[in-house]
Amino acid sequence: MNEHQTNKLLRVHEDSDPTWEEIRRETELQIASEPLLASFLHAVVLRHDTLEESLSLHLAQKLGSPALGDVFIKEILQEGLTSAKAVGLAIRNDLEAIRERDPACDRYSLPFLYFKGFQAIQTYRAAHFLWQQGRRELALFLQNRSSEVFAVDIHPAAIIGSGILVDHATGLVIGETAVVGDNVSMLHEVTLGGTGKDCGDRHPKVASGVLIGAGAKILGNVSIGENAKIGAGSVVLEDVPAHCTVAGVPAKRVGRCGGQPALNMDHRIARDTDEGDLTDEISTDKT
Repeated sequence: MNEHQTNKLLRVHEDSDPTWEEIRRETELQIASEPLLASFLHAVVLRHDTLEESLSLHLAQKLGSPALGDVFIKEILQEGLTSAKAVGLAIRNDLEAIRERDPACDRYSLPFLYFKGFQAIQTYRAAHFLWQQGRRELALFLQNRSSEVFAVDIHPAAIIGSGILVDHATGLVIGETAVVGDNVSMLHEVTLGGTGKDCGDRHPKVASGVLIGAGAKILGNVSIGENAKIGAGSVVLEDVPAHCTVAGVPAKRVGRCGGQPALNMDHRIARDTDEGDLTDEISTDKT
C-alpha cells in the first residue's frame, strides 16, 4: 500500500472517511444507471451514516436465520466491527486490496455489495471479536452461518491481518490456529488446515505478501515465508522459505519470486523460475 492510500485510511473515524464517501458516490451513480436497484441501494447504503453501520445491516440480512433474526445479528456485527479502530482500518484495507488487485473490480462498492469473499472476511472479523471476548458460542454461530451462506469456513479463533483479498472465495477453509499476515491474496478452495487429530497449534502460519493459488492446500503447523507463492492445486506439507515459489503434490520449490506476489497477482510459475537459482536450491536440498 502506498503512502497516499495509508494516509487516506488513517483518516477513518476522524473528520472524513474517503472510502465510505466514495462508496456512497458510486451508489448514487448505480441508482441513476439502474433504477430497479434504487430501493435496495438506499436501504443498504445511502440511509446510513457510517460504513460499519451499513456493512452490519447488509451482512445481517444475509446471515439472519429463524434461530437468530437479522435485527439481533446486525447489533452483534456492528459491535464487533466498531470494537476498535484497527478493525475499521482492516475493513478499508480489504476494500483497497480488492480494488487494487482484482481486475474485475473497478469500484469500492462492488466488493462491499456483492463479493462474498469480502463479506465472509468481515463476518470473521466480528466473530473473532466475540471469540476474544469469551462469547464463543455466538462466535461459532456466526462461523456456521457464514459457512452456510458464503461457502467460506473461517474459525473465529484464527488470526488474520488486513489487506486481504479472497477472490471468488467458494470453498475457502481456515482452521482454528491458523495465522495470516497482511496483504495476502487467496483464491477459491484454498485450505489452511490440519493433518489429522492433533490438538494444539496445528494450522499454517502464512506471512505477509503471500499469494495462494486456487485449490491449494496448506496442511499442518507449517510456515509460509514472506512474499512466497503457492501454485494452484498444490499440497504444501513443509515450510516454504520467503520469496520462494512452490508447486505440485506434494509441493516442491520450483523457483524464486521477487516483490510481493500477492499484489501483482501473477500466478504463472515460468516467470519465476530462474535456472541458476533453482539449481542452487536443488543442490542445497541434497546437502
